[in-house]
Amino acid sequence: MILLRLNISWLWKNNRIFGSLLFGVTAWVCCLLIFIVGFVVQEAFPFFFSDRAWTFISTDWYPTDGWFGHVSMLVGSLLVTGIALIIAGPFGIAVAICIHFYLRGRLANILEFIFDILTGMPSVVLGLWGLTALVPVMSRWSPSGTHVLTAGIVLALMVVPTVIMTSLASFRLVPTNLRQAAQALQLSQATFIIRIAIPAAKSGLYSGIVLACVRAFGETMAVLMVAGNIAKMPKSIMDPVRTLTSNIALEMAYALDTHRASLYMSGLLLIACVTVLVFIQASIRTKDVAIGQ
Repeated sequence: MILLRLNISWLWKNNRIFGSLLFGVTAWVCCLLIFIVGFVVQEAFPFFFSDRAWTFISTDWYPTDGWFGHVSMLVGSLLVTGIALIIAGPFGIAVAICIHFYLRGRLANILEFIFDILTGMPSVVLGLWGLTALVPVMSRWSPSGTHVLTAGIVLALMVVPTVIMTSLASFRLVPTNLRQAAQALQLSQATFIIRIAIPAAKSGLYSGIVLACVRAFGETMAVLMVAGNIAKMPKSIMDPVRTLTSNIALEMAYALDTHRASLYMSGLLLIACVTVLVFIQASIRTKDVAIGQ
C-alpha cells in the first residue's frame, strides 16, 4: 500500500514537471514569434510617418526617387503562387490517389520515399535547374524566358511533394468502414475515390494546398533566379516580375532610412497574407467539423 502511494506520488510529481517543461517550451516559442513580428513592426514604423507613405499603394518602385509602390510586387507574388497551385494541386492529389489506391507494396514505398526526399529539397537547386534547363525552353515563347510562368512552374515542382504527402496522410485517415461499405455496394474504385474518399478527406486536402500556398508565397531563392526581377505591373504571365520576397533579398543589403523601412513593410505585407491564408484554413476546418457533428 505504501509502495503504491509512493509510485502515484512520483508519477504525479513527474507529470507536473514534464507538463511545466512543455508549457515553458511552448511559451518560449510563442514569445519568440511575437518578438519577431514586433521587431518587423518596429522597423517598418518609420515608413508610416514618412512623407512617402502614400506611395505604398502605387505600382511604381523607384526607391531613389522616393517611390515605394508594393502593388506590382504583390500582384506578382499572387500570380506566381496561383500558377504554382493550379499546377501542383491537381497533380499532387492525383499522384497521392495513385500511390494510395492503385499501387501496392515496394513500388508505393519507393515512390513515397522519393517524394519525402523531394519535400526537403533546397529551393536553390530547383532554381538552378529552372535557370539552366527551363528558361532556355521558355525563351522560345518569350525572349528572356524569365517571367511569371517560368517562376510558377519552378514553384509548382517545389511544392507538389508537400501536396502529395499531405494528401496521402489525409487518404489514410479515411475510415475503413467506408471502403467496406463501398465494396458491399459493389462500387467501382473510381466511384469510391470520387464520391466517397475525396469528400471524406477534403479537409486534409485543403490544408495541404494551403500549406503549399504558404510555402510558395514565401519562397525567395527559386523565384529570384527565374522570375526576371523587374518591379513593374505584369500584363501577362509572359512578363518578368519581382515578388515581395525577392525584393527584400535584392535590396536589403544597401537600403537605408525610408527605403529600408519600406522593405520591412514588405515583410509585414507577407505576414498579413500568410495570416489570411491560415484563417482560411481554420475556417474550412471549422466548417468541416460543424458538418461532421
